[in-house]
Amino acid sequence: MKVKVQKEKFQPVKLSSERLISLDAFRGITIMGMILVNNPGSRSHVYPPLCHAEWHGCTFTDLIFPFFLFIVGVAMSFSFAKRVSHTGSNAPLIKHIIRRTLILFALGLFLNWFPFFDISHGRIPGVLQRIAVCYFFAAWIIMWLKPRTQWIVTFFLLAIHWIGLTSIPVPGYGAGVLEAQGNLCGYIDSILLKGHTWAHAPAVGFDPEGIFSTLTALATTMFGVFTGNWLRSDRGKESKLVGLFVAANVGMVIGYVLTIWMPLNKNMWTVSYVFFTAGLALSFLAMCYWLIDLRHLHRIATPFVIFGSNAIFVYVLSSAAAKLMYLIKLQSVTGEISLSSWLYQNLFKPWAGDMNGSLIFAITYVLIWLGVTYLLYRKKIFIKI
Repeated sequence: MKVKVQKEKFQPVKLSSERLISLDAFRGITIMGMILVNNPGSRSHVYPPLCHAEWHGCTFTDLIFPFFLFIVGVAMSFSFAKRVSHTGSNAPLIKHIIRRTLILFALGLFLNWFPFFDISHGRIPGVLQRIAVCYFFAAWIIMWLKPRTQWIVTFFLLAIHWIGLTSIPVPGYGAGVLEAQGNLCGYIDSILLKGHTWAHAPAVGFDPEGIFSTLTALATTMFGVFTGNWLRSDRGKESKLVGLFVAANVGMVIGYVLTIWMPLNKNMWTVSYVFFTAGLALSFLAMCYWLIDLRHLHRIATPFVIFGSNAIFVYVLSSAAAKLMYLIKLQSVTGEISLSSWLYQNLFKPWAGDMNGSLIFAITYVLIWLGVTYLLYRKKIFIKI
């Protein structure tokens, strides 16, 4: 990780021609959403939109991870163009790609194994690991392939995933099984990641960030890259905005139509899910672009840009802190409970009730980390990975 410290007087967020502030705000909103849905006061009392779909389907929570991968792709389009144009050589960029990939993957393993580090039984896949892998392969696609070929490769990935799920037989189940037990994604994970998958997965051996579904997650990242290319073009801002909204609606319609044959499913990251969530991400980015880059509503963007300025850092630290709060045990009238449960039961539930108390606990946790990122932002401390 690289800590960048600039000793400057604090200034509110301002737009510039060199940075897409709407993307920074989108990143901040997405990270806030990640922390919100991951940290309810009680897992037994969560409003349905703040839970993942049990298997098929798509809730608000199921949008967060594809949105972040989409954002990674958009950011890559801007940052890669800047790095290549400034250096005139790919060597520094290749070094940066490898370094960033390894750090992201290592941080993901750290979160999985913290604090006991039982490597022999620890989960290997995860959110940061998938981001690292998608970033790595998207980087090589961007660097070595022409734009048209990039599109071909992206649709090839989608086709391989579709054909694999529908045509390759799983021993004991056959081909085309799209349920939790017996699908190709889970079968591959159970063979190649045996004993190192998510303990709470919907089926034994399955992992929601598994190997085969990473193909389509990479396609999500590439759709972000294509969006970044569009925003970097010489077209006028109004034309770019119209293009974003048109592409957003096309993506959502394609995704919805594909559900006739392939259901929306985050766990398997189905092709319909890729198009539908990419369309929604485009729509949300377009709204941010309109409000922030076109209408110049700076104050709306400020808290989200602040939160997103140290996105990976705050995600890692908040996740580790939440784990510690769960592992620290306190005595109560009902017996031993975790620190997080004690806080929920004593500070939130008595006056807000079960469901609202659980939600307010999560919102409070987000606000605490907003305070942390605000302090870092004021001091111009940005932890880059």
